Amino acid sequence: MKKILLSLAFVASSMFAHTAIMSCFDNGDGTITCEGGFSDGSSASGVKFHILQDGKEVYNTKMNEDSEVTFEKPSGEYTAVFDSGEGHQVHVKGSDITE
Repeated sequence: MKKILLSLAFVASSMFAHTAIMSCFDNGDGTITCEGGFSDGSSASGVKFHILQDGKEVYNTKMNEDSEVTFEKPSGEYTAVFDSGEGHQVHVKGSDITE
């Protein structure tokens, strides 16, 4: 009986878990837009967002009320990072961002 209760508690907690998600696209005008959210439909408004180049943070802001960020496309290699805390980060390489 104890094992069954523990299993049910684990399943119940898993049902409320959410995964961070982000997609980015090139607007074709020298800017990039990234949209963030969570697999359970939760808003990403206010979630930290930053750009890394050569391991250094070169830009940081937060997702707006629409869970989006638009920024000037950096020259060279870079990574866009959606950072909602430990275990809830999404990294998108600039080379993977297309129109």
